[in-house]
Amino acid sequence: MTFSKGIAVITGANRGLGYETARQLGRRGYFIVAGARTLEKSQDTVRRLESEGFNGTAVALDVTKVEDVEAVADLINREFRQFDILVNNAGVMPDRESGAKGVLSSSEACLMEALETNLVGAFRVTRLLAPYLRSGGRIVNVSSRMGQLSDMGAGYPAYRISKTALNALTATLAAQLSNRQILVNSVCPGWVRTDMGGPQAMKTVEEGADTIVWAATLPPDGPTGKFFGEREEMQW
Repeated sequence: MTFSKGIAVITGANRGLGYETARQLGRRGYFIVAGARTLEKSQDTVRRLESEGFNGTAVALDVTKVEDVEAVADLINREFRQFDILVNNAGVMPDRESGAKGVLSSSEACLMEALETNLVGAFRVTRLLAPYLRSGGRIVNVSSRMGQLSDMGAGYPAYRISKTALNALTATLAAQLSNRQILVNSVCPGWVRTDMGGPQAMKTVEEGADTIVWAATLPPDGPTGKFFGEREEMQW
């Protein structure tokens, strides 16, 4: 089975940045494997994509569930043999509900919730799907400036720590996968008007997804093991 550009797997593709990334890659000719926590949400995503003339398939992909990720890996192997782009977009910000102002007012449960999705989820998806990612493929980890060690603050500690750890995952993956010419980068979409970012955020989802899509479609001689915001390299 072939497509004009290739196949992109996107986690958290049913809304916000994930959905807009799917739209922008669909517009470029990619077939979208749209991951969402439930099959129903993913099916709705694919219907919306198809209504705009894009192609995709729906998969239940809760990144905290090993069985979901294994099922997607099996589907890719069975139906496509390989794919071209992985966007680890699924993320949570449990600090927003807890109201924690810093580590000392947070909880282990809050930290573990953030790590399970934002770090372990991306680790799990990448580890199980990487065997089917073609040589020369792309991995994009959706991170945040709030995870920058060079400009670290106190608020939202669980979210910050999880995104710092995700950046470390990016760097170690880039080193390991360089022999397959797979480019692996972290991207900060900025403060975007999504469910997580809120209505007061500065950027539209279209603007926020721009650097994600840019990193997902870098040329073969593009950078790897880097952190980007607005297509510019950032400090870790």
